[in-house]
Amino acid sequence: MHQEPFPVHVADVDLPFRCADAGDAPGAVAAAEFHHAWPSYRRWFLHKGEAARPSYAESRGAIRTHMPELLHDYDALVDAVGGGDLEARFLSHWCPPPLVAACSIAMIAAPHPMLIRNYDYPPSLCDALALRTHWSGRTVIGMADCGWGLMDGINADGLAIAISFGGRRQVGHGFGIGLVVRYLLQVCTTTSEAVAVLERLPVQMSYNVAIIDALGDHRIVSTRPDLPPVASYGLSCANRQGPTEWVEHADYCNTEEREDRLQALVTFPLIEPDDLVSAFLRPPLYRSLVESTWGTVYTVAYAPGLGTMTLLWPDDQWVLSVHGEEVGSRPRQVMALIPDPVLLDRRVHRPHGTTVVL
Repeated sequence: MHQEPFPVHVADVDLPFRCADAGDAPGAVAAAEFHHAWPSYRRWFLHKGEAARPSYAESRGAIRTHMPELLHDYDALVDAVGGGDLEARFLSHWCPPPLVAACSIAMIAAPHPMLIRNYDYPPSLCDALALRTHWSGRTVIGMADCGWGLMDGINADGLAIAISFGGRRQVGHGFGIGLVVRYLLQVCTTTSEAVAVLERLPVQMSYNVAIIDALGDHRIVSTRPDLPPVASYGLSCANRQGPTEWVEHADYCNTEEREDRLQALVTFPLIEPDDLVSAFLRPPLYRSLVESTWGTVYTVAYAPGLGTMTLLWPDDQWVLSVHGEEVGSRPRQVMALIPDPVLLDRRVHRPHGTTVVL
């Protein structure tokens, strides 16, 4: 068990995994999902005070300047959730509070492209929502975050993307990574197009963005708020961008061990997709929820050629399609290590110096 800097205990945690289809434009379904999560997100968004967040004019202006193709959807979503100033600023994803996670990612380029990732995060803070949208003429499905952002996803053209934190402390003026993933999947059809967009887009923090398309073209783009992004043809990443810069975070999340395991897997010449999936469901890539407050909440495998995303757990799986119509729920109850309720201000200070607001 990891040594936590605050009191913890093991308890039953409900993870209401579900899939929702938000239709051809932001409306009632997207608004309902937003309002369900808004109280928690509001606490996180305001934990340093409202003045610390950009104004509505600045936030909408950033979308108009850098993501003009999303402006209509953004305005429609703001209207759908009630048109409030604070909600509109939050939904812009412009300069939000810093977001740090763990996560492991690997890709297979041929003969059948695949992207697989573990999402390591406090389970009580995960939206547990696979959101399918058909906005602006392109269908996208992925795991939602912060209203309409995505931590990973795939579009109808077979472009699949997932992110992991890049292990650097710097914070700049830019978009939160969730809306960046949404934007790439809504406007791009190939890996090359997505890389070109990332090269011009301001991203708030350092992230590793893994991209693969239906033809197997793949890249890992390392975004950095203080330096130009760097693209490589690597097939795996965890939570660094080269040598370790944030030692406490790397140690807490056993980044180097996971990187070594991922590299061994993707360079093995006879690796089969099923073998790669199995490795993601075992340590060191799989992090038990009862051993760390940042355990593996879900594993997901994207098949660009089929347009499918398969949510995986050690005892279950759920296949969803960007081309399908399936909605519904797959609720899970798990044992997890969680902070004690004695944390009256609902803030959890991690050993690597970040603050997560519960």
